[in-house]
Amino acid sequence: MGKEAIDTFRACIPLFQTLSDPYRQDIILLLAEKEPLTVNEITEHLTLSRPAVSHHLKIMRDQKIVSIEQKGTQRHYSLELEDALALLKQLVSTVEENCY
Repeated sequence: MGKEAIDTFRACIPLFQTLSDPYRQDIILLLAEKEPLTVNEITEHLTLSRPAVSHHLKIMRDQKIVSIEQKGTQRHYSLELEDALALLKQLVSTVEENCY
């Protein structure tokens, strides 16, 4: 595997780590069906506490998988997958070019 492919793969590791958690996967599926949602609305659908959901959402925000829209005193979360998809497409393209 070439250096470019390894560098791209390493750039994807935080995204893979974020996506590997089953609760975060559940949050993604929930937001895909019913976005935008507040932390309380997400908590109603999961077996996690509100602080745990907030923690997972922060990790997802850090990886630009979700975005926040402030509406009054509430924050509404939505999926924002463009950056993650671009990074994954870059990985696939780099691997195809350098490893086949």
